[in-house]
Amino acid sequence: MIWSSSRWFWLAIGLLSVVLLYVLAPILMPFLAGALLAYLGDPLVDRLESWKLSRTASVTVVFLTICLSLVLFFLFLVPILETQTQRLFDKIPQYLEWGVNVLAPYLQERFGVDPSVLEVERIKGVITSHWKETGGFIRNAVQTISHSGFVVLGWVANLALIPIITFYLLRDWDHLVRYIDDLLPRSMEPLVERLARESDEVLGAFLRGQLSVMLALSVIYAIGLSLIGLEFALLIGLIAGLVSFVPYLGLIVGVSIAGIAVLFQMPHDIFMLFWVFAVFGVAQVIEGTLLTPLLVGERIGLHPVAVIFAVLAGGQLFGFMGILLALPVAAVLAVILRHVHDTYKQSQIYGIEESLLDDNLPVADSVTDGEKTP
Repeated sequence: MIWSSSRWFWLAIGLLSVVLLYVLAPILMPFLAGALLAYLGDPLVDRLESWKLSRTASVTVVFLTICLSLVLFFLFLVPILETQTQRLFDKIPQYLEWGVNVLAPYLQERFGVDPSVLEVERIKGVITSHWKETGGFIRNAVQTISHSGFVVLGWVANLALIPIITFYLLRDWDHLVRYIDDLLPRSMEPLVERLARESDEVLGAFLRGQLSVMLALSVIYAIGLSLIGLEFALLIGLIAGLVSFVPYLGLIVGVSIAGIAVLFQMPHDIFMLFWVFAVFGVAQVIEGTLLTPLLVGERIGLHPVAVIFAVLAGGQLFGFMGILLALPVAAVLAVILRHVHDTYKQSQIYGIEESLLDDNLPVADSVTDGEKTP
């Protein structure tokens, strides 16, 4: 009877949480962003506290560091990325024409394909018109949003709330953890504490470690490609670094894009491809020998296919916010599923199935022996 009432209680809590998340979804963004920043910054605050700083002073130092990093990113990197992206789209028709001019003779010689079938001018016109339509749509959307006072006010309020929420959560993070731990039923507290500790290790490995590796790889790729004179070095380096959360995907994507860019930019200098391979090779050596062991340690325990599925599923279900939260949620689910797997392997259900199989084996052996005996 006690187990039944407890089960219904937790079921009601779960349903109520789902309903609240659905109803309050429009206002959750600043709280999720603030909680994420507070989670990332709490170990730094604890480290500063160990150096005899007060909690408030430690929080202030970490908070100002986070704010300064975000401001520098938006002031310096975003305009450069926007410029390089604009130049890339402007040159796509030229790249397309060059690629077709190089590819058309090969197709005609090897397969007898008529170059006119490729319709280069039509493809360039479609790309150009779609880019203009996209730019026009973005401008119209910005104008619409700018003329809607309530939308602008909502965005400004959300952005203003994020640093405030981050500061207070950072200051009271340890108190919140102890408060939640104190609310847990004593019978469930050891299990929840163990799962929370394992989840924290996994999330720490991904959010603090893997994101640091991704950022470091982006910097290494961008600097290396800039040194060899590649035009879109920052954009390509950032793309390759961001997709490196899937093993070897950053290497494959980066080498492919950078190799194509080198062929477009310097078609008569094939030796430049060697320098592209050298940049990504050196970056992989640095990641494997220094960055990953130092910043990540063990991997988050997700198969690369599971990582791709989690990102796609998060985007399909919850949009951009789902993409951001897909891997942290998947990492926590992996911890819970490992616990469920271990519990099942130790359960009576698994033991009964195993015992039945063991009981059947001697019977089968005796029958086989009987058939073999004349």
